[in-house]
Amino acid sequence: MTHFEKIAAGLKDRGLDAMLLTSEPGEFYAVGFHGEGVAFVTPNKTWYYTDPRYIEAAQQLIAGAEVALPPKGSNYRELVAGLVKDNGVSKLGFEERYMSVGSYDQWTKAVEAEFVPASDLLVSLRMVKDQGELAAMREAQRITDEALLEILDFIRPGLTESEVAARLTYIMARKGAQRNSFEPIVACGPNGSKPHAVPGPDTIERGQFVTMDFGCVVGGYCSDMTRTVAVGRPSEEMVRVYDTVLKAQLAGIAAAHAGVTGAEVHEAGAKVIADAGYGEYFNHGFGHSLGIEIHEDPGFHTRNDKPIPAGALLSAEPGIYLPGRFGVRIEDVIMLTEDGCIDITHSPKQLIVL
Repeated sequence: MTHFEKIAAGLKDRGLDAMLLTSEPGEFYAVGFHGEGVAFVTPNKTWYYTDPRYIEAAQQLIAGAEVALPPKGSNYRELVAGLVKDNGVSKLGFEERYMSVGSYDQWTKAVEAEFVPASDLLVSLRMVKDQGELAAMREAQRITDEALLEILDFIRPGLTESEVAARLTYIMARKGAQRNSFEPIVACGPNGSKPHAVPGPDTIERGQFVTMDFGCVVGGYCSDMTRTVAVGRPSEEMVRVYDTVLKAQLAGIAAAHAGVTGAEVHEAGAKVIADAGYGEYFNHGFGHSLGIEIHEDPGFHTRNDKPIPAGALLSAEPGIYLPGRFGVRIEDVIMLTEDGCIDITHSPKQLIVL
């Protein structure tokens, strides 16, 4: 079943006659194409409209949908208004998570239908990856794993965080990545206590940790991985913190399986960190889903009390961050199964000392 067929199959349960997709992630999920346009899905047919910059590629890549340009002097809203009328659509689902207030006003003025918030339809479908999506994510993760091994031979005292980040981007592109999943995080020494540190001119020194959080996109799907390595001999406390984070990650991964809640997995990892005396220094969720976007639903965090389905892929990334001193984070991507989970990240996790 194609993605737009899955969307079409979900319309009835939500009382919808059709679904309007205007976001880049929503369009890509439906038709498998990154461009600029709109997709319109009914129980029987899908339309995708784009502009002249993308029409040739869209016609070559999209199967099972009508692909066309708006006539001269027309726009997407007018085309959708026509489809709504021709198909007897009264309740039209839309992506309220992505649509701005201004766009909503324009769409509702142009299209005579009841606009029904329906982001949850796409969210529920995107939670569970099919074999094609999983294959793309495994390939993206393979490139990410290989990039780590290569960057370890590059890192040395005197290099800046920015130089390491740029090198990671180059390595992944050379190995076949379409682009980065996000701008790489490279943080050395005290900067490592900031979970989302921005690489800058700070230079790597001996006796420091270097945290690298990076990933790439293959086939429209993301990878994500974090490793923290020591440059020169680490202190006893650095080793203790690293070992605690690793034990916390393994505990969370051991707790992960289809049907578990995000809160349960988070608490399994957080307990290890709290028992070691560092509870106040773990200040984010245990992990997040990813796929077309680097952050998707569901998540491993205290607010998620809903069961997570089999086939969901999430990061497992606990951390300890000691302000002004150093930080440690270790991250893999796991796929939940009925019996447990499968770790699609294959990089070593024992403390690496360069």
